[in-house]
Amino acid sequence: MGSPDTSLLVPADRVERWVQNFQGRHGTTALTVLDAGLQGAASDGSAFRMELPFATGYAGLPDAGAFATAARTAPPADWGVLLVRKGGFAVARLAGTRTSASKVGQRHVQGRTKAGGQSQQRFARRRDNQARQAYEAAAEHAVRLLGDLSGPVVTGGDAGALEAVLDDPRLRRLEVADRRLPVPDPRRAVLEQAVADACSVVVEVHNSDGPSWPDRPGADDAAGR
Repeated sequence: MGSPDTSLLVPADRVERWVQNFQGRHGTTALTVLDAGLQGAASDGSAFRMELPFATGYAGLPDAGAFATAARTAPPADWGVLLVRKGGFAVARLAGTRTSASKVGQRHVQGRTKAGGQSQQRFARRRDNQARQAYEAAAEHAVRLLGDLSGPVVTGGDAGALEAVLDDPRLRRLEVADRRLPVPDPRRAVLEQAVADACSVVVEVHNSDGPSWPDRPGADDAAGR
């Protein structure tokens, strides 16, 4: 398909509508199943590729409805979410799309200072200690909720913070998903959105250089409406 112009997440319940909108904008679209994903090639040269969440391969019919059904059943029976940034953490354990347990916490980590000399060193030590305590708290709740998890863990947040938490010996057995979600400081709403994003279909779109068909604003494609 070439390099995508846009990469977006589409909830399973909106996959069929998204494909219909793509066809409405770009003309007759041939659907094929290739490399465990659903691909569409439109008459104006535009194309898209859809992949199921949780690295699930698709081997069904070249049909948006069938792909949407597969997406709805892709979330494992036992999986988790772990979000960590210096400002807080969020942990959830899920069965399919249902959250069975969760914990969201905030920890104060002092910001950087412009002071120099010993003051700067003091602030740096304090900041490091606060970050370490925050990561230890996140690890304790992750162990409590995810310690015996049988499925994958979807992570999000700061790479260094996640590494610090997952380095806990009690968490090293976890199967960490390849995809890391970009998230702000974890709050309840951020956790809920991360769960929805983890269950969504990944869509890569390549728009042709020619005019779309029919000529309508392109917002629908990006939003999946």
